[in-house]
Amino acid sequence: MMNSKMKQLLTALALSTAVLTVPATVQAAEKAASAIDEGKKLAFSRSKGNCLACHMVADGAMPGNIGPAIIAMKLRFPDKQKLFDKVWGTPESQTVPNSMMPPFGQNGILTDSEIHKIVDYIYTL
Repeated sequence: MMNSKMKQLLTALALSTAVLTVPATVQAAEKAASAIDEGKKLAFSRSKGNCLACHMVADGAMPGNIGPAIIAMKLRFPDKQKLFDKVWGTPESQTVPNSMMPPFGQNGILTDSEIHKIVDYIYTL
């Protein structure tokens, strides 16, 4: 009899934990999707990231062709921090001599938070 009540208690506890965990997981996914959407808006914004001025990006209208196409970014930058550094403009990340890409963070064009959102978006491509 004690064993049966213990099973009922554990089942109730497991169900209540699952009910509490699922909304938190959904909220985290929605927050990540929101950050990616914000990153896309920043990347396409002519007054902010302006990635389309130089790069071909999926869903982008009238892309430029000065820089490489923004595709397969996880493959090209397995370390996400290196992609952030490239956009921010750390001297160590500037491996392309005479690159025309401005150091967005170093020059104060974008904040660190904005760069993180753009990198999150670019990483989905």
